[in-house]
Amino acid sequence: MPRMTPEEQLAYLKRGTVDIIDEKELLEKLKRAEKTGKPLKIKAGFDPTAPDLHLGHTVLLRKMRHFQDLGHEVYFLIGDFTAMIGDPSGRSETRPPLSREQVLENAKTYEAQVFKILDPEKTRVVFNSQWMSKFTAEDFIRLCAKYTVARMLEREDFKKRFESHRPIAIHELIYPLIQAYDSVALEADVELGGTDQLFNLLVGRDIQREYGQEPQVVMTVPILEGLDGVQKMSKSLGNYIGITEPPQEMFGKVMSISDELMWRYYELLTDIPLEQIAKWKEEASSGRVNPKDLKVKLAKIIVAQFHSEEAAEKAAQEFEKVFAKGGLPEDIPQVEVESGNIWLPRFLKEHGLAKSTSEARRLISQGGVHLDGQKVQEEDITLKNGQDYVLRVGKKRFLKIVVKP
Repeated sequence: MPRMTPEEQLAYLKRGTVDIIDEKELLEKLKRAEKTGKPLKIKAGFDPTAPDLHLGHTVLLRKMRHFQDLGHEVYFLIGDFTAMIGDPSGRSETRPPLSREQVLENAKTYEAQVFKILDPEKTRVVFNSQWMSKFTAEDFIRLCAKYTVARMLEREDFKKRFESHRPIAIHELIYPLIQAYDSVALEADVELGGTDQLFNLLVGRDIQREYGQEPQVVMTVPILEGLDGVQKMSKSLGNYIGITEPPQEMFGKVMSISDELMWRYYELLTDIPLEQIAKWKEEASSGRVNPKDLKVKLAKIIVAQFHSEEAAEKAAQEFEKVFAKGGLPEDIPQVEVESGNIWLPRFLKEHGLAKSTSEARRLISQGGVHLDGQKVQEEDITLKNGQDYVLRVGKKRFLKIVVKP
């Protein structure tokens, strides 16, 4: 990357951010880093509460990479200590804590996945148990004494739970303080997080002051909407794209998003200049460019980020073959069955084509199930002796049925 002035660095870092508190402070820190030759310490914390990362997580990881590209020092903090408490952010009830074994197992997969985006040579992976497990009861009391309950209850999710008489456990009030102390331990210059983390990040500024440190700059990035374009990307909601998913699956999911959501993905998940994205949006709106072609370009970029250019091109060809030209995928799962009548809803559930028989029945009634290219209208079907069938559910799920002679 060409050398940038502090002002140019600030402009580069602002892309895709929501809050910068305080922008003037960040510029001063960037100027000082240039003058002294000492890079800024950039912190972002991840609680390993689930083993797999999705594209929603990469919005934050990409911002960390932007700091790395400018020569700053990134600390990827795995909250193995705080994960055993459970982050209350955005929760309407107490989050169940994880066991030590679950935390460590998830943390291993995190380390393997983040370097698909971050530069391993410029990333310091740290665990907050390194300092928090050494805390004594006296240390915790001193930390808690630096913040008031009244200020903690200003937090929106705590406030709602308090007003509706839903329980708030004491350890949940301590969580933001521990996250804040992480910034003290690392002497962080900047802390990054999603918009749902704003309160916790601001507590970090206050606690650093209490410990005699210069407060960190807080920078938040948007919460990425999932495939439905409504709710945030989440594995539990099933609207996610995992960064370890196979190229074809990843490509197909990107192609399933709405044209409107495509622009947000371009802005937050690629480095395409904003001016170019605006130009494409205007061309698509006026009919000079087909939105589908731009979505294919987006899908290729995303697949290439986590796999390779070759895998992205192959996934695009496969998608065109299956969905545009009515062909079949190359690797269709196969199952052998006995001839005779089957109840299709149970069959779909047993072979992973539907989550439940009720979902399978709904798919059949809505015309989402095809057998050899023909829409299935009945729940009971007959499979004839010695024949092969291709079952398709929705647009992307296929199964070859081989009937034993």
